[in-house]
Amino acid sequence: MRGLQKSYKNLHVLKGVDFDVEKGSIFALLGSNGSGKTTIVKILTTLLKQDSGKVTVNGFDVVSKPGSVRQSISLTGQFAAVDEILTGRENLIMIARLRHLKKPTKIADDLLNRFGLTDASDRRASTYSGGMRRRLDIAMSLVGKSPLIFLDEPTTGLDPEARIEVWKIIKELADGGTTVFLTTQYLDEAEQLADRIAILHRGEIIVSGTLTELKKLFPPAKVEYIEKQQTLEEIFLAIVAKKEET
Repeated sequence: MRGLQKSYKNLHVLKGVDFDVEKGSIFALLGSNGSGKTTIVKILTTLLKQDSGKVTVNGFDVVSKPGSVRQSISLTGQFAAVDEILTGRENLIMIARLRHLKKPTKIADDLLNRFGLTDASDRRASTYSGGMRRRLDIAMSLVGKSPLIFLDEPTTGLDPEARIEVWKIIKELADGGTTVFLTTQYLDEAEQLADRIAILHRGEIIVSGTLTELKKLFPPAKVEYIEKQQTLEEIFLAIVAKKEET
């Protein structure tokens, strides 16, 4: 992504955003509500057109080759996009058929087993808990084994146990070679999962790097009886505060 800009009427949401995501990595985009995270995801997934800037996904330009981009990605939005009338198995079979894949029932059963949903596979999705719906939603995104998956605030509204379940799934995806683009408001989530982290503030990337690199931007740890290690939350707040001062 180079020089990405996007405005809604008189509101300048993105003001020249630049970043790269390495293949097979987990990239976390952090930012408060209204910072532009979801707008970036929508542009990357061809759901929204940028005003200016160059954006390529898996080697395809999002403007000139949107169809190729869509074929090579999956998207899990902020809210679980499951059909509540259908069962868990039927949801997965539906997506497999829409992707014109062979043996949709086997694909569904394999994913149900992988995500611990086999026992609930023949229940309507409307009866699932929040964590189960989110697992099903991510499983639906994996139908077809896309090399790149977008997760837009995947654990918002989930209880701690369900969040940990989703974290485990995301780590397994990356271990299997899938590139994961993650947006989140939970700093501990990025700290646990991400290979690289970018902080989006007022439409600009104000810092980007590994957690270790971000910690170097924070004042040295105060040494008392033990050395206190800064959390990503402290780093985030300090960087944003410093940016506000300039």
